[in-house]
Amino acid sequence: MSLLEVESLSAHYGPSQALFDVSLSVNAGEVVALMGRNGMGKSTTVKALCRMIASHGELRFAGQSLHCLPSHRVARLGVGLVPEGRRCFASLNVRDNLIAAARPGDWTLISVTALFPRLGERMAQRASTLSGGEQQMLAIGRALMTNPRLLVLDEATEGLAPIIRQEIWAAINTLKRESGLAILLIDKSLNELARVSDRAVILERGRSVWAGEITAMTPDISQQYIGV
Repeated sequence: MSLLEVESLSAHYGPSQALFDVSLSVNAGEVVALMGRNGMGKSTTVKALCRMIASHGELRFAGQSLHCLPSHRVARLGVGLVPEGRRCFASLNVRDNLIAAARPGDWTLISVTALFPRLGERMAQRASTLSGGEQQMLAIGRALMTNPRLLVLDEATEGLAPIIRQEIWAAINTLKRESGLAILLIDKSLNELARVSDRAVILERGRSVWAGEITAMTPDISQQYIGV
């Protein structure tokens, strides 16, 4: 059984329908890339998964339906979200951001700062004074401190300098190799996604239009659904 099962998912923003027929799955320990051009429903799918918007269709995590659960209950089931835009607690220091939603498990201040040494150097520094890349590391570390079973990374490298992007991708590769976490990954870098992902799902206008092993994605498919 898949850890995350999404089937025929639909969602609306008021009267406007944003998702029509989204289907995807993520198995334990697997990295799945959710791909598509801007505005095709990727972040909306994440919001539906984390119960930030109402939705219909099959939406199950570890065999349990998520439709009747509030967001904090979904998080307690084991879904850790790194949201688009980072959304760190600006007035709190790094340490307080990390422990704000921490739960018992393998991910602690020690293991998070081993993954991101920069955070260990800035424990007493307020989040608002960090660089964009450091805030992204903090957002990932904060999600890991909830000790999730599924880590959802929504545009984790967007807008970052190339050297910081490399650090983030290196951390994601480490998570894949060593943590056993399931990861749902949204990003625009096809080359980087191809290196770390097991499978991919492509969205087009709120619908799943392609799914398979990422090595099976041909240039024609990527150009049709992802290229500019």
